Amino acid sequence: MPGFADATKYGIAVDSEIPRGTMFHIACSTWFTATGKVMPQYFKFEDDNGDIQTVRDILVKYTEDKNYSGIPSREYGCEAVIGGLIREFKLIFYLEACKWVMLV
Repeated sequence: MPGFADATKYGIAVDSEIPRGTMFHIACSTWFTATGKVMPQYFKFEDDNGDIQTVRDILVKYTEDKNYSGIPSREYGCEAVIGGLIREFKLIFYLEACKWVMLV
């Protein structure tokens, strides 16, 4: 089974219709602006070795409302330092389930 290190070698491969790539369930801390905009501040996930990694200083490049198989969600195209390297990834927030995932 491929892990995080393997998935990030070749960048993001996510179609606009169906989320593709390696998915990691994350715990995400967010900030809500006065206008109701949601901004991820930092998140935690379990890496290949079973250690909990914390990712801070997330640069959000874009946000886009999506419907993956009819499930409303919001996609965030992001960049941050993970494991000492700058990585591009997507954070997806599933609105109805109030659940965050990272796609690499």
